Amino acid sequence: MVSFRSILKIIYAAEQYEGAGAIVRRSLGTMGMRHFTPFLMLDHFNSSEEVGFPDHPHRGQETVTLLLNGHMLHEDFTGSQGVLNPGDLQFMTAGEGIVHSEMPYSEDGSNVEVMQLWVDLPVELKHCEPRYRDLRAAEVPIAKPNDKVQVKVISGQSYGVESVKDLAYTPMDYYHYTVQPGGEFVQEIPEDFNAFLYILHGSLLLNTEVVKEHNSVFFNRDGSALSGSVPEDSKTTEFVVIAGKALDQPIYQYGPFVETSKAGINQAFFDYQMGINGFERAKGWESEIGHGVTPKLVKTISQRQEDAGKLQKDEL
Repeated sequence: MVSFRSILKIIYAAEQYEGAGAIVRRSLGTMGMRHFTPFLMLDHFNSSEEVGFPDHPHRGQETVTLLLNGHMLHEDFTGSQGVLNPGDLQFMTAGEGIVHSEMPYSEDGSNVEVMQLWVDLPVELKHCEPRYRDLRAAEVPIAKPNDKVQVKVISGQSYGVESVKDLAYTPMDYYHYTVQPGGEFVQEIPEDFNAFLYILHGSLLLNTEVVKEHNSVFFNRDGSALSGSVPEDSKTTEFVVIAGKALDQPIYQYGPFVETSKAGINQAFFDYQMGINGFERAKGWESEIGHGVTPKLVKTISQRQEDAGKLQKDEL
C-alpha cells in the first residue's frame, strides 16, 4: 500500500545575487535548509540580464542544469564546449576538479530561465575523473497519465515511464511536472531517498496546505510517495520533484568545494591555487565565453557541437 510523506519544512526562495551579478532564487543551501543529503543547493535563475557565471572551479560534487528558456553556454578546461537549448539538461560531475564557465544568452532579449541543482558525491567518488553528460530535450520521455498531468521524466520512473540511464553517479530522481487546475499527482519515491519539490509557477495543495510559487517543500522520509493537487482556482502549475539517496557522510562545503572534512576543503583550495591534483589544466586557462557571449560565438560553438556529435556517430 502506498503511504504519503508528510511535510518537513517549506522555504520561500527570495532573490539574491550570485556569480557576476546574476539574480537567482535559492531555496536549498540557505540558513533555512543548509543541506538535504545528497542535495547541497538549488538555484532558480530567471533574468534578462546578460550576466552569468564566468570561470570558476568545482570539486567533490555534481551539478544538474535544466534550461527552461533561452540558451546557456558552457565551457571547461578540458576543451569541452556546448550550448543548452530550452528543455535540455546537463549533468556535470566535478570529481577531483573542474574549472568551467556558464553563461546565459538570449537572442531576442527575453529572460533566460535555468534551474541548477548541486548534488553531493559519495566519499569514494569525490576524486573521480570529471565528466559531462548532456541530455537533450528530445531524449527526455514524457508521461501523461491523464489530460491534466504531464511529467517530463528526467531521471527515474513516473507513471510507468522510465528515464535515460547512467546520468549521475549519485542515485537520484528528477521529474518536471505540469499540472492543470483540478489535476492531481502521485509520485512514488524510494524509501531511502530524501525528496523535495520546488514550485516554478502556480500553486499546489499539499497535505491540506496551499503552497505558492517560488517555495520549496521538503518532505520527511516517512512514506513511499508524494501526492498533491492544483486548486481549481489556480493557474496551470509547473514544478520539479527531486529525490536522491541519503548519504551517510559529513558535508563540508566552502564555496564551490565539497568535502567530508575541513582538511579536505583546505586541500582543495591549495590544489586549486597550486594547479595540482586535478587542477593542472587550470594553469593559464581562460574560457572563450567568460567575458561575454555574442551571436557569432554562439553560432561558432553550436557548429562545433554539431560537428562533434556527427563525428561521434560516425565512430560508432
